[in-house]
Amino acid sequence: MGILVECPICQIRGGLKRKTCKCGHNVQKTCSKNYWIDYYINGKRTRERIGRSKQAAENRLREIQTAKAEGRHINKNKNDAITLGQLRDWYLDLSEVKQKRSFKDIQISINIVVNHIGEKLSLSQLGPTHIEEFRKFRMRENTRWGRPAKPATVNRNVANFRAMLNRAVDYGKLETNPTGRIKQLEENNIRERVLSQHEFNRLLNNCHGEIKGLVLIAYYLPMRQEEILNLTWEEIDFKYRFIRLGGHRTKNKTVRSIPINQKIIDYLQSLPRPLQGGFVFSKRCFNRKAYNKAVKASNLVDFTFHDLRHCAINNLRLAGNDHFVIKRASGHKTDSAFQRYNLVTDEEMKGMKWLDEKEEKSGTMDTYMDTML
Repeated sequence: MGILVECPICQIRGGLKRKTCKCGHNVQKTCSKNYWIDYYINGKRTRERIGRSKQAAENRLREIQTAKAEGRHINKNKNDAITLGQLRDWYLDLSEVKQKRSFKDIQISINIVVNHIGEKLSLSQLGPTHIEEFRKFRMRENTRWGRPAKPATVNRNVANFRAMLNRAVDYGKLETNPTGRIKQLEENNIRERVLSQHEFNRLLNNCHGEIKGLVLIAYYLPMRQEEILNLTWEEIDFKYRFIRLGGHRTKNKTVRSIPINQKIIDYLQSLPRPLQGGFVFSKRCFNRKAYNKAVKASNLVDFTFHDLRHCAINNLRLAGNDHFVIKRASGHKTDSAFQRYNLVTDEEMKGMKWLDEKEEKSGTMDTYMDTML
């Protein structure tokens, strides 16, 4: 009876004191090794895969030793008693998960991972290699958008999946998280595309129906897509020229007031307004196909609807608005997130001022004043 260490290279298991595996890999120094426990029940040798936690392996072995000494039945390893599909169904049925506004995204993320790895896989068989294989698959195979998933999307999938495993440990459904520590993929999802006024006018002219209104609002007001789609007449304050969103309507769950410019007011007042109020736009589902068609007709390359929010925030900065005023309107809590939306273009860089130019002008003025005296 004892604890075994699995070599991450050749998967050969050996004792804790083993320094080097038969394959030549230094097992003691690696941080990605898995622990197993080895014991006998009624003369039959049994091995259990615990995961990357040595402490979990020690606890499980101690539990078995105590049960054998007291003549009690040895309970099955919790990780071996539940499948991925069963764990997913349990997690998605938790009230604390179902009440989240991002529940649909969580559900989609977890289903993508579980469907790839396999619903019937036992949690005792799950390991970091499954996550690595999933990441390679997502970044290689085309998604429904016709391209492989980006690192940021894959990171969200894995993060939601691991959150499920960690919650299962908290509830006592699992002994340990079998995936251990996993480093996130490096992300490079900063968008660096803003439209000139001419490009925007071209895009607007190629939009039709409600897409035109959505694009107009997104370009001038620092609002998110869902905030615009679900805009109601009750949230529009025409008297003081504000759109006022309650905490249940914003990503950060904080009340937000967004000033409206005259173009948006003119557009909103031109729309038929029902007597009972309600939604401004008839559809709360974004017509991506219609938008992409307008982008293509406008000869704009790789320009997403969310990029319009970048345009709105950047244009507010260029207009001379205070940093804190824009940040309050856009709903950003941190400076790091806010800065990603402010893109300094080459045209702005051309206006760079130099200290020696100021000194030269100052020197010229001093010379002029001396001659006058």
